[in-house]
Amino acid sequence: MANVSAPAPTLLADLGGTNVRFGIAHPDEDQPLIQESIRRYHVKDYASLGDAAKQYFKETGHEAQRAIIAAAGRIDNGETVKVTNNPWAISAKNLTKELDLEWVHLVNDFAAQSMAVMLMTDKEDASGHRDLVQVGKSAIPKIGSKEEQTFVVVGPGTGLGVGGLLIRGDKVSVLQTEGGHAGFAAHSAEDIEILKVLNLRYGRVSNERLISGAGLVNLYTAICEISGQKPDETITPEEITRRAADESCVMCGRAVETFAGIFGSVAGDLVLTLGAWDGVYLTGGMTPILLPWIQKGNFRERFEAKGRFRDTMETVPTQAIMNPEPGLIGGTALAIVEAGGTPLRR
Repeated sequence: MANVSAPAPTLLADLGGTNVRFGIAHPDEDQPLIQESIRRYHVKDYASLGDAAKQYFKETGHEAQRAIIAAAGRIDNGETVKVTNNPWAISAKNLTKELDLEWVHLVNDFAAQSMAVMLMTDKEDASGHRDLVQVGKSAIPKIGSKEEQTFVVVGPGTGLGVGGLLIRGDKVSVLQTEGGHAGFAAHSAEDIEILKVLNLRYGRVSNERLISGAGLVNLYTAICEISGQKPDETITPEEITRRAADESCVMCGRAVETFAGIFGSVAGDLVLTLGAWDGVYLTGGMTPILLPWIQKGNFRERFEAKGRFRDTMETVPTQAIMNPEPGLIGGTALAIVEAGGTPLRR
């Protein structure tokens, strides 16, 4: 992505398999993401991203000169993306012409989510909501408070996204990885039994096989098998969390508690791997839903249980991203960078 000389209204899109969210950013404003501009559209209702964007402009009356598209898929040479579980194939060049824009930039959705944390705060807004919620005793760090900072950004949702946010002076970079596909490391007797069950089912077992929507179902069925219980073969991640919350299913309760503990182990391992001593941001669609169990369960204990590094890990802060639009906020941060500015707030 190349910097440009002057700020301009920028169309933001956060594109997944089912929905696309649009918004408008004004990079030079104090509040650059225009909250009232945010709209959501169903992918199945439109033949292409261009058609959905045209409908957005028509309905809202907003205008833009540029666009940043955060897409859940692999970006090919910055020009094209085939979105995972989505029929749209997107070309930046073609979309630029179709929408009569100066340019369109495509970025991976997790790159956008990693950038988003620079514009988030733990302060309550007018409705009492916070972007960030502290997990554990260590206070939420201030981005840009030191010349060098390294953070982990990890997010369970459909899959498990893993990235790093690196602050080096006024320079910001995002480290995109496939850490979600790293092998699962069992840390307890129960972990070992779960690993045995999933190893028979899948062969190699990655972290994503446990820490994701499908992973929560895997944990539930494995715990049922280990306990000699018959699992509900049609259960969904949403149903597991609902039954755990209303305490109507013991196996569901154990599944979400186990999920929180293993998530802590994985997040702690990532800190050691990346040297991310400045903190961890927990993102992804499942984090807000599972926050009660992350807060009260074994997340921090297993996060900190790193042998000779326990004392150090106890000082590493973890925080949950509660804002529902991290993709659009990350796109806003990228729009600021494109306009020659910096989202760092010192």
